[in-house]
Amino acid sequence: MGLREHKLWQNSTLILEEMFGGIRFYSTRSKPEVDLKKLRPMILKRIEERAKEYPVKGMLTVAREVLQARTALHDGVSTLSQRIPIWACKYCPEVYIGEGGHLIRTCHGYRHHAKNKVHSWVKGSMNDVIVPIQTFHLQEMFQNVVKHHERFDYDRIPAVVELCLQAGADPNDQRVSSSVDTPDGLGINTADLVSLSDDDLRLVATQTLRAWETLRSGVHKLLFVYPARVCKHCSEVHVGPSGHKARMCGVFKYESWRGTHFWEKARVDDLVPPKLVWFRRRQDPPILVDKGREYYGRAPAVVDLCSKAGALVPSKYFCMMKMDGLTAPD
Repeated sequence: MGLREHKLWQNSTLILEEMFGGIRFYSTRSKPEVDLKKLRPMILKRIEERAKEYPVKGMLTVAREVLQARTALHDGVSTLSQRIPIWACKYCPEVYIGEGGHLIRTCHGYRHHAKNKVHSWVKGSMNDVIVPIQTFHLQEMFQNVVKHHERFDYDRIPAVVELCLQAGADPNDQRVSSSVDTPDGLGINTADLVSLSDDDLRLVATQTLRAWETLRSGVHKLLFVYPARVCKHCSEVHVGPSGHKARMCGVFKYESWRGTHFWEKARVDDLVPPKLVWFRRRQDPPILVDKGREYYGRAPAVVDLCSKAGALVPSKYFCMMKMDGLTAPD
């Protein structure tokens, strides 16, 4: 029995030599240890040289267009929201644009204490349509990482504005200053809104929808050049090469690492959330009911708001909105 096992071992050794002939394997223990103290000056020098490459001049025009589109988007949504009703659930983030809300049972209650309940609708605002995403404002793109005890030393501004500022937009520019703080109401005269004709309202909706597309496409271009991070477990966003160290993550607030964020690469939806809502089609009933939820479509809140004001929806949203889908059975 021992002789047979010895022959099998020799045969297997020959097969392995034929398969891996010419390839030599080395143990990782033989590699010399890396001295991080000697590498630190080289890393810092490389970071300083990389900082000289920013801002990229070719992206300055894109940053200005994004700020202009953001201002136009807030102005347009503020105008349309005073003519078209917006409803927000009292106990969850659900939003509906239309008359009276819907009856789809998707409410999970405050802190998800309930399940599949009917929504309790209250009057919504512009922040329910355009979700505000705030981030720390950095003086320089490659400055030191924000520590936890320094979190109150930095201002919090919209993430899109911070991205444009790091792209080289002038903070003293009127287009930038009008975009940094956008209140819920922009002081538009209500009497002027009532006197708007349907054609004027359709024009406002078309311009608002164009600003929405310009904003998202511009942010998509900027993220190719300027890094941004988002927490894997919450909606915290940081515009910069690395995330901050402020312990503000609510998911792990009571764990041993005390609310430290887990950063990953940010996308357009992290800086400009689409805020999907239920979309009522022409073939749907006046009030959406729960038994037809599999037939109804969804759409970004801005797109739904503009479509109800008469704007033409881009075809890329048709699949999501189920424009030509079946009617829910009675």
